[in-house]
Amino acid sequence: MSVWRKIGIGICGALALAAALVLALYLADRAYPPPLDRARIVSPEVLDAHGQLLRAFATPQGRWRLKTGAGDVDPQFLRMLIAYEDRRFYEHDGVDALAIGRAALQLLTHGHVVSGASTLTMQVARMIEPRSQRSLGAKLYQIARAIQIERRLSKAEILDLYLTHAPYGGNLEGARAASLAYFGKEPRRLTVAEAALLVALPQLPEKRRPDRNLKTAEAARHRVLERAAVARVVGDGEAERAELATVPTNRRQLPAFAAHLAEAALRIEPGVQKHRTTLRRGIQQGLEAVAREAAVSLDPKVSVAMVMADVKSGEIVGEVGSADYFDAGRSGWIDMTRVNRSPGSTLKPFIYGLAFEEGLVAQETMIEDRPADFFGYRPKNFDMTYQGDVTIRQALQLSLNVPAVRLLDAVGPARLLARFRRADVRPALPANEAPGLAIGLGGVGISLKDLVQLYAALANRGKPVRLGNGIEGKAGVIDGEPVVEPPAAWNVADILSGVIAPAGSIQRGIAYKTGTSYGYRDAWSVGFDGRYVLGVWVGRPDNGAVPGLTGYASAAPLLFKGFERSGVAFTPLPTAPSGAVRIAQAQLPASLRRFSLNAAGLVAASTREPAPQIVYPPEGAHVELGAGPDGAMMPLVLKLQGGRAPFRWLANGRPLPEISRNRRSEWTPDGNGYSTLTVIDAVGRAATVGVFLQ
Repeated sequence: MSVWRKIGIGICGALALAAALVLALYLADRAYPPPLDRARIVSPEVLDAHGQLLRAFATPQGRWRLKTGAGDVDPQFLRMLIAYEDRRFYEHDGVDALAIGRAALQLLTHGHVVSGASTLTMQVARMIEPRSQRSLGAKLYQIARAIQIERRLSKAEILDLYLTHAPYGGNLEGARAASLAYFGKEPRRLTVAEAALLVALPQLPEKRRPDRNLKTAEAARHRVLERAAVARVVGDGEAERAELATVPTNRRQLPAFAAHLAEAALRIEPGVQKHRTTLRRGIQQGLEAVAREAAVSLDPKVSVAMVMADVKSGEIVGEVGSADYFDAGRSGWIDMTRVNRSPGSTLKPFIYGLAFEEGLVAQETMIEDRPADFFGYRPKNFDMTYQGDVTIRQALQLSLNVPAVRLLDAVGPARLLARFRRADVRPALPANEAPGLAIGLGGVGISLKDLVQLYAALANRGKPVRLGNGIEGKAGVIDGEPVVEPPAAWNVADILSGVIAPAGSIQRGIAYKTGTSYGYRDAWSVGFDGRYVLGVWVGRPDNGAVPGLTGYASAAPLLFKGFERSGVAFTPLPTAPSGAVRIAQAQLPASLRRFSLNAAGLVAASTREPAPQIVYPPEGAHVELGAGPDGAMMPLVLKLQGGRAPFRWLANGRPLPEISRNRRSEWTPDGNGYSTLTVIDAVGRAATVGVFLQ
């Protein structure tokens, strides 16, 4: 056999061996891929409406591992990290041969390890497959895994894995979790000193924990800052200035707001990593602080719940289910915003709204507050006293029970519940019972969230608003008929805005109502301005009595503190709509000066005006109007007697633009000829005349 033939056979054998080796490596790579699916297990996060972290949940292994990408951290931190850990990160394929050679030479010349040769990719391999012991075999395994990872992921994806999995001591993993724990902020804006500490800690995370080993952490940060490559990245003099900054010595708790809503978000979408809510973190933080501080002065078994919503969008912007989620004595795990309780007097404004809408009363109408018997139902006032004759405005502001029941008897309990259904709210009635007068004083069950939804309609000129659940996008104005007409809603809001604020509270100009359930079990306060509505509940989750618990003393102060601490700017209440006006008692028509019912439950005849009668122009009159300076016809004066305001005029079957409370109006005709004029009063009675215009 010739030499050349032997060489050829040798070359073929080598190529075959190389091909076999490549094939073996390929098959091994396919058979034993890196556990990248495991690397994607991160902490679920619940975010506010603007993407701020409200609450995170630990991984199944108990780790705080917040998903972190390059866009989530300060760019200078990334430059410092690569300069210190892996200067040729974007050049190698997972293994830096030059770094390995340097490390081997240093080991031979010094007799011990001087510097490592692990690339960021190799560190990622170690993080996703941690090994308890360091050995040559473990290092070779890391090298193999790093090559596998580089074949599957881009450099950006590898960097994101490092930023998410880098250990920072204890159960903290990733740059975001570490920044929140040690600096109390997201890592998007870091000082040079903070960035250097985050670069240094992952090498020996337990030994360098600043909350346990301050000197070691300072020394590690110093080594990062003195590295020449890092110094070039941060700029002249910056490293020296960073040395002067103190290292944090405490580990903060990660954001932990909206416990109940966060758990609900995970139940609704259990497999999602980030859950967006409608809450706003600043508002949520303020409300939780109010509830937590209030609990200190309350009975150990008494809790607090709060719901704040935007009346324009219907979005829940703040929600507190209990004073302390982890307080077993207060049953803190129960979300009291969703539990039906007796609302006390908080439904009274809607009774008055219906009475205003029907034209039964005005704000200055007199009504009796005296003992009364409604077919066996004998309501009493909270303080067991009676005020005698009061105005409607006073009756609602003082939350008198007897006047409210008188009005509910006139408008009807079933009709009141029908109006609640327009707002998609269905209070729970006692089993097998029809709606009765007791619902006006708390004889139904309703949740805090539903009560806030009802009040959102009052704040929105009577238009019903659906609040949604704070997680899914189901909030917004409900199409359909109003809960009460805009003039009625304005009258109610105008009265409630005049209620005196609790002692020590700032009179913000909000309209609010309080309520106390029978037996001192629930204290309520719900208030609103022109943009936000806030509801507060105080009581025992086990429905136990709390002597001395009242809406005005216990819940109303928290309402005002909630508005203050939420940080929302005050928005004035809406201006009066067309047809809404506060009329002095002396100027009221006789029918509205006093409210009373006869035995049949109808407005007493002695209080009724006679049917409306048009006194000018009279029937069949020929009226010459003439023309004004611009050539248009002059307006025709319309006068009537009797009837109950407000009045609606119609000309030739078409309603005039404005509803009038006066008995004198004007109408400008389109032209000459025969016209029919009709007026309709508040209770539907009408009068009609025909006239000739020329």
